Amino acid sequence: MTGSLDPTVVARAALSRLFEPSDTVGLALTVAAGPADALLIATGQAPVGTAMAREVAGQLESHGISGRPEALREALERWKPRVADLAPERDLATLERLGGILLTPESDLWPQALDDLQLSAPSCLWVRGDCSAGLPELNRMAAVVGSRDSTAYGTAVTGDLAAGLVSRGYTVVSGGAYGIDAQAHRSALAAAGEERIMPTIGVTACGVDRYYPAGNEQLLRETARRGLLVAEVPPGSSPTRWRFLQRNRLIAALCAVTVVVEARWRSGALNTAHHAAGLGRVVGAVPGSVYSANSAGCHRLLREGSAVCVSDAAEIAELAGPIGTEWVPEPEQRAAVHDGLSVEDLLLLDALPVRASTTVDKLASVAGLGIRDVLAGLSRLELSVLAERTDDGRWRRGSTHRN
Repeated sequence: MTGSLDPTVVARAALSRLFEPSDTVGLALTVAAGPADALLIATGQAPVGTAMAREVAGQLESHGISGRPEALREALERWKPRVADLAPERDLATLERLGGILLTPESDLWPQALDDLQLSAPSCLWVRGDCSAGLPELNRMAAVVGSRDSTAYGTAVTGDLAAGLVSRGYTVVSGGAYGIDAQAHRSALAAAGEERIMPTIGVTACGVDRYYPAGNEQLLRETARRGLLVAEVPPGSSPTRWRFLQRNRLIAALCAVTVVVEARWRSGALNTAHHAAGLGRVVGAVPGSVYSANSAGCHRLLREGSAVCVSDAAEIAELAGPIGTEWVPEPEQRAAVHDGLSVEDLLLLDALPVRASTTVDKLASVAGLGIRDVLAGLSRLELSVLAERTDDGRWRRGSTHRN
């Protein structure tokens, strides 16, 4: 099988395991050197010349990201712990057994809408399901997202919206989570019956060989059978807080319109809305009771002018066009545990086990960071009581932040 694989496909498959989502240095290297050479450099099989380091820094600067010639060499240390685990042929064989396909920017089936993400565009998409015709066009896809702890009102509205969109020929996109996401997928599948259309797409924060959350396994199986499951991380990858946040940008980029049905003041659905607005996509929000905390985020979007009020599928269909808005978030009411953490510290926090303990070397591999960065990050997290050292010198999540 190895001999028949396109080297570019193999390289991008490997890079998707080596880089975390939105690793701008890695993606800049891929743009500057091409996937095959980028993999050689990233895995230490080819030297890093001064010209290449400057080219990567220039790519970062051209996309408004502060770049330094040292950024690439620092990234090499961050990627080194994962090099030994790279097995792209194995990952591709797993995907083939699942009946899936790897989409790359070089493929004719690549969704051009993702190019709007520029340097945050994924290296590739791991797709499970029948993708022989590719993904639907941007203006035929609508995202329906919201709270995991949805109310009866939110569930009912979501069902009506998803069913109405599918009956109009739209594909409903969501994240496969409990609550609003699950109802969006479920209603889209029910509205489509067994017709040969693509009613729904689930964008996951883990590998497409895993059904997460486990309680939605049957729903996600059906989504893969009659629609698609899509991820930017390879099979076997675990969901982390960082990957959930980055998954939201893919949902927003793939769809002409993103609708938030229910969302608390602090909600991942608002993160998806932020990505959509930043990409010039239109955002819709469903109003709810002023007494409902589950609608506070929707009301916030409407009050700030970041979203258009929607109440049925017909109104959403009207919005599926080139309507853009810029959303500038206000300060949050209260800080979350991870607020203010750098990307490296957030990756490290995600990698720390909650009840067990682990070693620095294992943390480097799981988080995709260099040993020096892990040690520095652990010191910062320990000061913030987010990490603690055990008596045997191992590390785990801080005792006050394990729930």
